[in-house]
This record gives sequence, C-alpha cells and structure tokens, in this order.
Amino acid sequence: MERILVTGGAGYIGGTAVAQLLAEGYEVTVLDDLSMGHADAVPATARFIEGSILDAAKVCEALDGASAVIHFAGKSLVGESVEKPDLYMHVNVDGTEVLLSEMKAAGVNRIVFSSSAATYGEPKSVPILESDATAPTNPYGASKLGVDHLLTKYAKESGLGAISLRYFNVAGALKSATGWLAERHEPETHLIPNVLRSTDASPLKIFGTDWPTADGTCIRDYVHVVDLIDAHIRALNAITPATHHIINLGSGGGYSVREVIDTASKVLGRTIAAVEVDRRAGDPAVLIASIDKAGEILGWKPSHNLEQMIADTKQALDSRN
Repeated sequence: MERILVTGGAGYIGGTAVAQLLAEGYEVTVLDDLSMGHADAVPATARFIEGSILDAAKVCEALDGASAVIHFAGKSLVGESVEKPDLYMHVNVDGTEVLLSEMKAAGVNRIVFSSSAATYGEPKSVPILESDATAPTNPYGASKLGVDHLLTKYAKESGLGAISLRYFNVAGALKSATGWLAERHEPETHLIPNVLRSTDASPLKIFGTDWPTADGTCIRDYVHVVDLIDAHIRALNAITPATHHIINLGSGGGYSVREVIDTASKVLGRTIAAVEVDRRAGDPAVLIASIDKAGEILGWKPSHNLEQMIADTKQALDSRN
C-alpha cells in the first residue's frame, strides 16, 4: 500500500485524516511542528517527524517513500491573521512553496490541499460555486487563496496533480484507537462546542435574530470531520496529472444558529442557555457552498447530519472530563 505524507497530521482535522488513512490500509508519515497539534494524537503506527513546512530538510525527510501529500499544515485563526498578516503569508504560502519545491525534487506529484471557503469572501449569491469570484476579507483567506494560486502554477509548469478542497465549518469527532479526536484549542470560537459549553452563568450569544432567513438567525455550512476526510481520501484517487481542481465541501444546505441550538438541546436533553444580542458587523445572513462538483468528481456527499455532529462533539468533550 502506498505511503501518504500528512502535513499538520497532529491536529484535529489532520489527525482524523491519519487515523482514517491507517484504517484503510495506507502507510502514513506525519509532519507537524506541534504549534497547534498534539504529539499524542499521532498513532504509534504512523511515522512522525516533528518539524515545520518551512524547513526544507525536514520536508525532504518527511517525503521519503511517500507517493502523495495531504496538506493541512498552516496557521488557521482568522482573528490572529488580522493581527499578524505577514506571519500567515509566510507560514501558509511560503511554507507551501517549500513543500511543493521539495515534492518536485522528490518526484512526488500528487497533492490534496485543505483549502477554505474563506477564499470567496462575501458571496454575491448562494450557494457559492467554485467558479465564483474570490475576494477574501481577511489575511487567513488570502493566504489560502495564495496557496491555491501556487498549486495552479505548479500544475501548469511542473505537471503537478492537485485538488483543493474548500469548506466552511468542521464539526464532530472521530473515536480512534487512541481515543476521541476532536478540537483542542482555547479560546474556543466555533459555534457547536460553544453551544455545548453554554451555562446560565455563561450563555451562548446569538448575534442577531432579524436576519432574512426562516427563523431570523444566520445560516452557516457545516461538515462532519469524518465526511471531510472521506472527501480528502477520495480526492487522492481523483487527481489528474498537470491539473488543479478546486472543489467545495459542505452540508449541501446549511443550518441556522437556531437549528444548531435546538438540535443541541435535543442531544443534551436540556434547554441551551442563550441570549440574543445585536448583529456583528460584516456577518452575512447565509453562507452555503454548492457541493455538486464534489459529487461529480469525487462521488462524495455527506453522510453525517447535524445531530451526529453535535452528539460526537459532546462525547469527545465528555471524554476529557
């Protein structure tokens, strides 16, 4: 079975990819600098190299024996990117250029990139299509778009086969041989974990209830981490030489903030403490990505619904307490 290099494989999403690749019989090498990841998330059966994608020697070492790369490594906090835009461009874009250069030298010509729907910015229409204009509103999105441009360049100039997968919000967790693989960071900014953590003393904030949606709250796209990684593995086998495909992933419909709260209440068997506050400046009413292309090219569609995302997140959080 072939060996896959997973950059950022000690993190939440990358770690889930490692676990699923191993379960499907692949050999795996992980390259991670542990700035956001955790060494205990890397299974003993994977080869682990601690290092940055900016370190050409470490990247070269990690590529030894690999036939393809799934690339998750990079900075990923929107707020931090606004404060440190140069850092995000350096790590995400310059780091990927090091990776692509070393891949070329090693003769590794397949890569699946974990991109972001943040590359689109404020959508002119929904659902968002892969052909829609890209106008990122923050340095994080701009850095992801910069990597997509690099992949297009290498595909044209070096025959690289690449697929970028763009998505909004990842949720849920995977129970692996080493325990639950879930989000592990503070402060927590994502809706589903914060819904589960809400208390009367620290209620969830609902930013606006007068949006032009069915229940007045914002609608966002979510995908279960297991479905997300299924798409990444499918993409490995759908790569076309000298071609860079961009493919959206998501739920296919999106969920409102109220739907998330009501579903979490059902899972927990109690009322979710929440307060209604004013809208946040710059929040769009609806962010949903079209996933038709994922069905056509990858034969992919999500199999986990919102209730499963919330239930798995709850079990993962409970396992730490």
